[in-house]
Amino acid sequence: MVVISLDARNLSERASSVLVVPFGSYGMEGPTVLRMQPGETGLPEPSFLKAHFIQVLPKERLFDRLPRALSERQLREVVAMVRRAIDPDAPWESNLPATGRS
Repeated sequence: MVVISLDARNLSERASSVLVVPFGSYGMEGPTVLRMQPGETGLPEPSFLKAHFIQVLPKERLFDRLPRALSERQLREVVAMVRRAIDPDAPWESNLPATGRS
């Protein structure tokens, strides 16, 4: 999972939870899903970051922090995916072939 809440929340002793976007082991890229390679995640297989499953997670459930930061491009994409998960008018341009799309 990727912690997406602001550091002010993450580091605050008054906040008992963080916001996260989980990974899944299967999926297909789309408006709220980003495929990531093993070198980007530390996981052994390609993984799918699924912003439509954004959730609040108690800090007590967190284990060790892995020192993998998202690139600026990836961070912007995750923010855009979260927006698309809650805003039906948020823009999205597919990189997939136009076949079968209207």
